[in-house]
Amino acid sequence: MTGLDHHIDSTTKFLDNIFSSLVEVDIDVSPFFLDHICYRVETAEEYERYKNILADYGTVLSETMVSGRLISTYKLHEPITYKERHIPLLELPSPKPGKHYASGLEHAEFVIDTSFEAFMKKYPHVSFETKDLEKKINPDIRISFDGCSVKFHQQSLEDVIKFEQSL
Repeated sequence: MTGLDHHIDSTTKFLDNIFSSLVEVDIDVSPFFLDHICYRVETAEEYERYKNILADYGTVLSETMVSGRLISTYKLHEPITYKERHIPLLELPSPKPGKHYASGLEHAEFVIDTSFEAFMKKYPHVSFETKDLEKKINPDIRISFDGCSVKFHQQSLEDVIKFEQSL
């Protein structure tokens, strides 16, 4: 996806980092669907600019207020291709009030087919961040690495959005 890579960081370099970090901690994600990656922005102005850019590459599935800031999710016209994977969604959160984020690709999310407890038990050597297990909709667990993080959830973001829109 050369055109999109022109506007955001190299998705290949980012995903190389994600997958090599997972290999280092011996987590096998081969059976899991990588449903989206997240691109953070530093300012509200940058958020608006990237919304306009991403509109050329995908359809807005939702723009929702979450934790005091807007998050837009795009279904890409052409999924991001990385090796044998096809990633259909890109998430674009506006900055949280009072927080500073550098612009760039931040995390990737995999849909797991097991309970969070069973998944974490399979990898007892990994320190999972579990604060988002409290979320009523789309809970997740996270592992932070240098320059990126990986989240695991139990439903695709597209399914979560459809559910939220049906409420």
